[in-house]
Amino acid sequence: MLGVLGTQEIIIILIIVLLLFGGRKIPELMRGLGKGIREFNDAKSNVTKEIEEGLKEKDNKTA
Repeated sequence: MLGVLGTQEIIIILIIVLLLFGGRKIPELMRGLGKGIREFNDAKSNVTKEIEEGLKEKDNKTA
């Protein structure tokens, strides 16, 4: 697998991203990434909530 990224590797990656996307596109990319992560977390919590409710209903039926 990948090792731990050092400072030099992170700087190189940031320079490459800056060259590929330019300074104006990076905020848009980060905004989109943030929205994607937020939607993923919302979906994850909804699934967890549905599973917990299903388990509660199952326990109520067996009691």
